[in-house]
Amino acid sequence: MRVAVRRGGAVRIVSVVGELDHDSADGLREALARPVDEGVRRIVVDFTDLRFCDSTGLNILLRARLDAEAAGVRLDVAGLRPVVARLFAITGADSVLRIHPDLNTALEASDRAASDHASGPE
Repeated sequence: MRVAVRRGGAVRIVSVVGELDHDSADGLREALARPVDEGVRRIVVDFTDLRFCDSTGLNILLRARLDAEAAGVRLDVAGLRPVVARLFAITGADSVLRIHPDLNTALEASDRAASDHASGPE
Protein backbone atom coordinates (compact mmCIF):
# COMPACT_ATOMS: atom_id res chain seq x y z
CA MET A 1 0.00 0.00 0.00
CA ARG A 2 1.15 3.55 -0.77
CA VAL A 3 0.04 6.76 0.93
CA ALA A 4 0.70 10.23 -0.49
CA VAL A 5 -0.07 13.47 1.32
CA ARG A 6 -0.41 16.84 -0.38
CA ARG A 7 -2.12 20.12 0.29
CA GLY A 8 -4.62 21.94 -1.90
CA GLY A 9 -5.52 25.28 -0.35
CA ALA A 10 -7.16 24.67 3.01
CA VAL A 11 -7.38 20.91 2.38
CA ARG A 12 -4.90 18.17 3.22
CA ILE A 13 -5.38 15.37 0.70
CA VAL A 14 -4.35 11.87 1.76
CA SER A 15 -4.37 9.45 -1.21
CA VAL A 16 -4.25 5.72 -0.56
CA VAL A 17 -3.30 3.15 -3.22
CA GLY A 18 -3.44 -0.63 -2.88
CA GLU A 19 -4.84 -2.77 -0.07
CA LEU A 20 -5.35 -1.50 3.46
CA ASP A 21 -5.20 -4.16 6.15
CA HIS A 22 -3.51 -4.94 9.45
CA ASP A 23 -0.13 -5.50 7.82
CA SER A 24 -0.14 -2.32 5.70
CA ALA A 25 -2.00 0.15 7.93
CA ASP A 26 0.96 2.03 9.42
CA GLY A 27 1.35 4.36 6.43
CA LEU A 28 -2.22 5.62 6.68
CA ARG A 29 -2.07 5.77 10.47
CA GLU A 30 1.06 7.95 10.29
CA ALA A 31 -0.33 10.21 7.55
CA LEU A 32 -3.52 10.88 9.49
CA ALA A 33 -1.70 11.37 12.80
CA ARG A 34 0.40 14.27 11.46
CA PRO A 35 -0.38 17.58 13.16
CA VAL A 36 -2.69 19.78 11.12
CA ASP A 37 -0.86 22.63 9.38
CA GLU A 38 -1.90 26.23 9.90
CA GLY A 39 -4.83 27.08 7.62
CA VAL A 40 -5.98 23.50 6.99
CA ARG A 41 -9.71 23.24 7.62
CA ARG A 42 -10.34 19.83 6.13
CA ILE A 43 -8.70 16.48 5.46
CA VAL A 44 -9.91 14.45 2.49
CA VAL A 45 -8.90 10.79 2.35
CA ASP A 46 -8.95 9.73 -1.30
CA PHE A 47 -9.66 6.01 -1.64
CA THR A 48 -10.07 6.05 -5.44
CA ASP A 49 -7.21 3.57 -5.87
CA LEU A 50 -7.86 1.54 -2.72
CA ARG A 51 -8.76 -2.02 -3.73
CA PHE A 52 -9.44 -3.47 -0.25
CA CYS A 53 -9.96 -2.26 3.31
CA ASP A 54 -10.44 -4.34 6.45
CA SER A 55 -11.56 -3.34 9.94
CA THR A 56 -8.08 -2.08 10.82
CA GLY A 57 -8.28 0.57 8.12
CA LEU A 58 -11.82 1.46 9.10
CA ASN A 59 -10.81 1.91 12.73
CA ILE A 60 -7.88 4.15 11.74
CA LEU A 61 -10.24 6.32 9.74
CA LEU A 62 -12.83 6.57 12.52
CA ARG A 63 -10.14 7.46 15.07
CA ALA A 64 -8.74 10.08 12.69
CA ARG A 65 -12.21 11.60 12.33
CA LEU A 66 -12.45 12.05 16.10
CA ASP A 67 -8.93 13.51 16.27
CA ALA A 68 -9.70 15.89 13.40
CA GLU A 69 -12.91 17.07 15.03
CA ALA A 70 -11.05 17.69 18.29
CA ALA A 71 -8.62 19.89 16.31
CA GLY A 72 -11.50 21.77 14.65
CA VAL A 73 -10.92 20.09 11.28
CA ARG A 74 -13.37 18.06 9.22
CA LEU A 75 -12.39 14.67 7.78
CA ASP A 76 -14.07 13.47 4.59
CA VAL A 77 -13.65 10.40 2.41
CA ALA A 78 -13.74 10.27 -1.38
CA GLY A 79 -13.79 7.68 -4.12
CA LEU A 80 -14.92 4.48 -2.43
CA ARG A 81 -14.88 1.43 -4.67
CA PRO A 82 -17.89 -0.90 -4.22
CA VAL A 83 -16.01 -3.46 -2.10
CA VAL A 84 -14.86 -0.73 0.31
CA ALA A 85 -18.23 1.05 0.25
CA ARG A 86 -19.84 -2.24 1.29
CA LEU A 87 -17.63 -2.42 4.41
CA PHE A 88 -18.60 1.15 5.29
CA ALA A 89 -22.30 0.36 4.79
CA ILE A 90 -22.27 -2.90 6.78
CA THR A 91 -20.52 -1.27 9.73
CA GLY A 92 -22.53 1.96 9.65
CA ALA A 93 -19.41 4.04 9.05
CA ASP A 94 -21.14 5.58 6.04
CA SER A 95 -23.56 7.28 8.43
CA VAL A 96 -20.71 8.79 10.48
CA LEU A 97 -18.31 9.91 7.74
CA ARG A 98 -18.94 12.40 4.95
CA ILE A 99 -18.40 10.37 1.79
CA HIS A 100 -18.04 11.93 -1.65
CA PRO A 101 -18.20 9.98 -4.92
CA ASP A 102 -14.78 11.23 -6.04
CA LEU A 103 -11.96 13.60 -5.10
CA ASN A 104 -13.12 16.43 -7.37
CA THR A 105 -16.57 16.43 -5.75
CA ALA A 106 -14.96 16.46 -2.32
CA LEU A 107 -12.72 19.39 -3.25
CA GLU A 108 -15.67 21.31 -4.74
CA ALA A 109 -17.53 20.78 -1.46
CA SER A 110 -14.48 22.21 0.30
CA ASP A 111 -14.47 25.26 -1.96
CA ARG A 112 -18.17 25.88 -1.25
CA ALA A 113 -17.63 25.52 2.49
CA ALA A 114 -14.69 27.96 2.38
CA SER A 115 -16.75 30.48 0.41
CA ASP A 116 -19.64 30.16 2.84
CA HIS A 117 -17.27 30.54 5.79
CA ALA A 118 -15.52 33.58 4.29
CA SER A 119 -18.76 35.39 3.53
CA GLY A 120 -20.10 34.79 7.04
CA PRO A 121 -23.75 34.93 8.07
CA GLU A 122 -26.04 37.15 6.06
